[in-house]
Amino acid sequence: MLHLLALALLLSLVSAAPGQALQRAGIVGGQEAPGSRWPWQVSLRVSHQYWRHHCGGSLIHPQWVLTAAHCVGPEVHGPSYFRVQLREQHLYYQDQLLPISRIIPHPNYYSVKNGADIALLELDELVNISWHVQPVTLPPESETFPPGTQCWVTGWGNVDNGRRLPPPFPLKQVKVPVVENSVCDRKYHSGLSTGDNVPIVQEDNLCA
Repeated sequence: MLHLLALALLLSLVSAAPGQALQRAGIVGGQEAPGSRWPWQVSLRVSHQYWRHHCGGSLIHPQWVLTAAHCVGPEVHGPSYFRVQLREQHLYYQDQLLPISRIIPHPNYYSVKNGADIALLELDELVNISWHVQPVTLPPESETFPPGTQCWVTGWGNVDNGRRLPPPFPLKQVKVPVVENSVCDRKYHSGLSTGDNVPIVQEDNLCA
């Protein structure tokens, strides 16, 4: 079940790190993921001369993808601005991009630092479920992840501070421990001008 945190952790690391701390987000210290190990992993693409990788996501239903709200806003873009790529081990290698019919950001989202950084993407059509493409099993609302719980982060994010993933852009994975939110918040305040009484890590963030 902890494998489902691949996206959630990635969203939380970004959401909990405005300003300078955003540079810390990525698949740092990871290794190439084995093929088909993460069959719900999605590459969200944006129209920019070509369909460029923009964010990660998770297939949670044959017609729905979960991603971060900051990946689809707050600037207003129609669904035609985005595409989704499933079952991809290396970016741009065997693209079969899927159109999106609807974008539903969290109604309370308006900036990364204020939380609620989550969105749903409805695909035009149901995808075929197979060994290579499967929706992730979501946990019950009551599920908790105590500090020290080992979780996986996956995606095509930066591999070091300010260093992008180099070609051939393989899907990466790294195992990380969950960190208690108050501890994480203190660490993010270190070296930042934000007052200690202004939280960086929100209650709806999961830190690792």
